Amino acid sequence: MAGALDGRVALVAGATRGAGRGTAVELGAAGATVYVTGRTTRERRSEYDRPETIEDTADLVSEAGGHGIAVPTDHLDRAQVRTLVERIDSEQGRLDVLVNDIWGGEKLFDWDAPVWEHDLDDGLRLLRLAVETHAITSHHALPLLLRNPGGLVVEMTDGTAEYNARNYRVSFFYDLAKSSVLRMAFGLSRELGPRGATAVALTPGWMRSELMLDAFGVAEENWREALTEQPHFAISETPRFVGRAVAALAADPEVARWNGDSLSSGGLAREYGFTDLDGSRPDAWRYLVEVQDPGRPADVTGYR
Repeated sequence: MAGALDGRVALVAGATRGAGRGTAVELGAAGATVYVTGRTTRERRSEYDRPETIEDTADLVSEAGGHGIAVPTDHLDRAQVRTLVERIDSEQGRLDVLVNDIWGGEKLFDWDAPVWEHDLDDGLRLLRLAVETHAITSHHALPLLLRNPGGLVVEMTDGTAEYNARNYRVSFFYDLAKSSVLRMAFGLSRELGPRGATAVALTPGWMRSELMLDAFGVAEENWREALTEQPHFAISETPRFVGRAVAALAADPEVARWNGDSLSSGGLAREYGFTDLDGSRPDAWRYLVEVQDPGRPADVTGYR
């Protein structure tokens, strides 16, 4: 993919860590100029209180071969988002790729509480962070993206439309948030398609994000040690895998064929031929349906 996105400009909204960081780095590796946003900077941490910063992400983008630009942004603040887009317009005069990866809800949902027992303030803030931020960002960024034909919008979520339609995801507020993002991608596709742009929903599989690795008490170098606790973690993937999916979509001259679709990193790996960092192609959602959900023993043969 080196050079495939030379001259292209991307905004990865919510790029501090996880899928956003992996996507920003892979867009940079393909040659793009990538604006990365988030609330955690080297001077200020968000309520996540995590060490990752958007400046670190921007550095990784540049190290990969692109041009990373960190812009601290709270995507619930309309004025900050408007200023962000105005800066991109002033500095670049274009926007080719928008990745809406804003989330921030890891500490706001309860796996066990039904809606009437769930903390209501937490649940409503989760919806604001996971849904309202995407709408605000699209509202301000899409006029710039539509200035040139061929633009791409990626709504990052958890689960494919098919899987989420059949399965209750975690809890009321989590399920509602992730399903809403899927529908947002569909709605955007209907508005952008006739205007020469493409919108898709995209989900990673079981991702070895910084938070997930910490939860298992492992690092990327020894992640397989977590399999003693959770054997199905063998199907997991790095955040760079879904990033390569976004880069492949952005470089595809026929990307409009996916307009309105719900896509997965594993499914796109089969289509475009990219791999994860270890050379494998984990197909987590097929594995989930065929192995994990039916209660079969963990065995990733044929799935990565």
